[in-house]
Amino acid sequence: MEWLNQIWLFRDVIRPLLDILILSFIIYQIYQILVQTRAIQLVKGAFLMTLIYVLAFFLELSTLLWIMNGLATVLVIIIAIVFQPELRNIFTTIGRGEWLRLQNRGTSYQLDSVLNAVEVLSGRQRGALIVFSLKVGLKNIIETGTRLNADISSSLILTIFGHDTPLHDGAIVLQGGEIVSAGCFLPLSEQSDIRRSFGTRHRAALGLAEETDAVVLIVSEETGAISLAYNANLYYDLTVQEVRLTLRRLLNIHEDEREEEAAAIES
Repeated sequence: MEWLNQIWLFRDVIRPLLDILILSFIIYQIYQILVQTRAIQLVKGAFLMTLIYVLAFFLELSTLLWIMNGLATVLVIIIAIVFQPELRNIFTTIGRGEWLRLQNRGTSYQLDSVLNAVEVLSGRQRGALIVFSLKVGLKNIIETGTRLNADISSSLILTIFGHDTPLHDGAIVLQGGEIVSAGCFLPLSEQSDIRRSFGTRHRAALGLAEETDAVVLIVSEETGAISLAYNANLYYDLTVQEVRLTLRRLLNIHEDEREEEAAAIES
């Protein structure tokens, strides 16, 4: 590589430019991951603490500097505990390698069939939990339920959740265009600031969204409200159209796939 350093164009122009571009790309991708979770609050808090430290250093505020130096190690531990779900989500995203992908073709989940059933369940105030599996494997979740490996259809979803069947209290997992399993148990959320009015379904949906990249669709049994949980966040009381647009974005379903879904339903 020594011969490259002898070329002034590479040494003085290309290498510095490449250095800046790669660093900018990494910073932007990390920000994209952070902004989707509560961890963005961690960044804002760290920036504020750094600003206070710099101010104390230049103004020679010895007492404040002594306190902040003493708290540095403790703060790292506190941050790791408080933001554990968000940090886990960040490292899971990096581990999947999605931050290096410019575009990813999504899997068809026959959204019209799912949303038609959800709309009926919402009107009847029948609770439902529907998990859309993405990159992180859900084998341990799937094994807690009953294997179905059935095609996705509104009638099957309504049969599971619309009546007091043995499977209606758990979640169904959609994977590879199929209802893989039903009656599955999801981990409850570890967040302490979740709204107290939320029941077990919402806590379970948020719990799975904290641990994996799965998207969970919830129908409230008490109010009929439709919600989504993903990226360690819960979005409550959405319209069917809002859910449709969000799921198409998160599952990366394009227009041509949507047309294929519609044709499959009509046939």
